[in-house]
Amino acid sequence: MTVYILQHSYDYGENLEYQETKFLGVFSSEKEAQKAVEYYRTLDGFKDYPNDFYIDEYEIDKKYWSEGFIKA
Repeated sequence: MTVYILQHSYDYGENLEYQETKFLGVFSSEKEAQKAVEYYRTLDGFKDYPNDFYIDEYEIDKKYWSEGFIKA
């Protein structure tokens, strides 16, 4: 089974040194996720960054990170 994750992410600050990301939902199809984008584009804040929506496709029960990590 596949799901579609919708997020909104944009850079801000004097030198665009900060990033703000919002997790907006999980959808059963890309079409449903795109409908949600159209809705969010009408809301305050989101309408100022209308091209910063991202839809990613994921399979359920699949691992997407295969290695450990190093603390920065």
